[in-house]
Amino acid sequence: MPRPEQTTLVNQVFDRIFDLLVSGEIPLGGIVNEAALAERFSVSRGPVREAVKQFQGRGLVIKEPYLKARVVELSVSDMVEIFQLREAVEGMSVRLATQNMTEAALDALLADFSQPRPDTAEVLDVHVRIAEGSGNKRIRALLCDELYYLLRLYRARSGDMPGRRENAHAEHWQILRAMKTRDADLAESLMRAHILRATHSLQELLAEETTALAMKTKGDAE
Repeated sequence: MPRPEQTTLVNQVFDRIFDLLVSGEIPLGGIVNEAALAERFSVSRGPVREAVKQFQGRGLVIKEPYLKARVVELSVSDMVEIFQLREAVEGMSVRLATQNMTEAALDALLADFSQPRPDTAEVLDVHVRIAEGSGNKRIRALLCDELYYLLRLYRARSGDMPGRRENAHAEHWQILRAMKTRDADLAESLMRAHILRATHSLQELLAEETTALAMKTKGDAE
């Protein structure tokens, strides 16, 4: 059993590595260099190694025998399937939350949403809070545990499209207002449309990156 301070250090290293993934400093498919990260964070290799194991367990990093760890790089079709699953599950999540959350909980969510904060944290907080308020433990486990970091990573990527973050903020506000008025049908419809737009943004971004890489490869070969 790890010592509490060791566990805390591993968690801190995990969070710092994940920040590098979200920012794109370690790109999708990029190598996770444990030695370089340990030096960068001024820690031993142990906490970095344990953090990388946690990423493997969450499906964010793959590490084959005798090869360096790499960030997962899902295909466009893989991501579309995951976002389609997300659309269905989060649609039901917001429907249940609209029906089950107390007035006090809804007011708190609206108040927290209105507070200035970094875009990524804001998006994450809203979706997680809704899942937690759904009252469905399986939905909560799927969105707040099993797919949590993968969705957070690709959610950040879909927000890279110009204007997407501003639009997402407005869409979240509309969803929360529908929840406040207890209109479960509208809340679900708005949530599904919101995630569908995020899916399209991600598809466009990945397509642009694929095209840019192909052009670079062609240019290097000439």
